[in-house]
Amino acid sequence: MDKAETILPFSAEDFRARAFTQSGGPVELAWRDHGDHILNPDSIRHIEGLNLRDAAVLVPVIDDPDGAKVLLTQRTASLRKHSGQIAFPGGAIDREDGSPEVAALREAEEEIGLPRHFVETVGRLPDYYAMTGFRITPVLSVVRRGFEIRPNPHEVEHVFEVPLSFLMDPDNHQRDSAVWQGSERHFYRMPYGSWMIWGITAGILRTLYERLYA
Repeated sequence: MDKAETILPFSAEDFRARAFTQSGGPVELAWRDHGDHILNPDSIRHIEGLNLRDAAVLVPVIDDPDGAKVLLTQRTASLRKHSGQIAFPGGAIDREDGSPEVAALREAEEEIGLPRHFVETVGRLPDYYAMTGFRITPVLSVVRRGFEIRPNPHEVEHVFEVPLSFLMDPDNHQRDSAVWQGSERHFYRMPYGSWMIWGITAGILRTLYERLYA
């Protein structure tokens, strides 16, 4: 049997292969065409006029034999931006980092104690332009088991896992809207148990679906 035929759907191996061959055009040009950006076309011109700070997040896909899991965090309520929200590990890119990959790995170590030698970076998604002033590069990665999570209590309230198969099922991508700074803003919600994944994180996950699984 051909090796490609033995790769299980929603496994880490399948995710890695899709990350290397994702569709949708070059990541440098495709941010307008994915996720919740296409739900808010009027905001694109506004976002492009902002003085954005570069940031990176790690999209950690854990390699499990029964199906890959995505590692997510809940930010503490005391943080100045995006407090209490579900998020990927990540933050601003420092000058010393040199690349989004290095920044995402460093932030994952600082926020949840994920050692970088457990992580294999396998690609990027198009940047996510946040209305809060960040241009975020999602760094796709495969994480092997054996790590121990040690959340930074100043930044992370909880760490949890969600099956990749759940997050890549479009039936779980609910659309919602709210008024933000005087304008209606459309976004995705992905309820999972007691967790409500929405905002930037849901927008990135929707882009992941559109680029790799749609």
